Amino acid sequence: MTAPLNERGATIQLLAMDVDGVLTDGSLYFAASGDELKAFSILDGQGLRLIQKQGLITAFITGRTSPLTEARARNLDIGYLIQGRTDKLTALRELSERTSIPLDAIAYVGDDLPDLAAIEAAGIGISVPNGCAAVRGSADWCTTAPGGSGAIREVCEWLLACRGVLDQLVDGYRAP
Repeated sequence: MTAPLNERGATIQLLAMDVDGVLTDGSLYFAASGDELKAFSILDGQGLRLIQKQGLITAFITGRTSPLTEARARNLDIGYLIQGRTDKLTALRELSERTSIPLDAIAYVGDDLPDLAAIEAAGIGISVPNGCAAVRGSADWCTTAPGGSGAIREVCEWLLACRGVLDQLVDGYRAP
């Protein structure tokens, strides 16, 4: 029997996620010059920093290759950036081997069919509400916030709550 989701959440050591549709709203913006633009939620960034301070490893696994994604990963000190990989399951397995973290200690967040096998293989598979029906249906959990609008923050806060540290972290930001 599988342990309840919150118990499993407390055992997660690595949070891996897709980028387009999860960290962004899934839209692609192009300037007249041909330059690509992406919008990332600052809420997600703060959430990722909070879980990193608690020792969780973070990873982006994306099918596209983008200098903007690389810059965002660098800005957030993301431990692993895997770009140009449409076979997310193979990339997730390679990440598991590289970090010596078993798949059951990895949470994966995705939104579309290339994420499906990784969501099913991860210890906890998570979708966003703007994800496709097959992904939402296969996920262990679906966030309330859509991709690009705080979905990753929601996941991060949930992971911190599962570890019993969220309230203490929030209290650290209150005035003495």
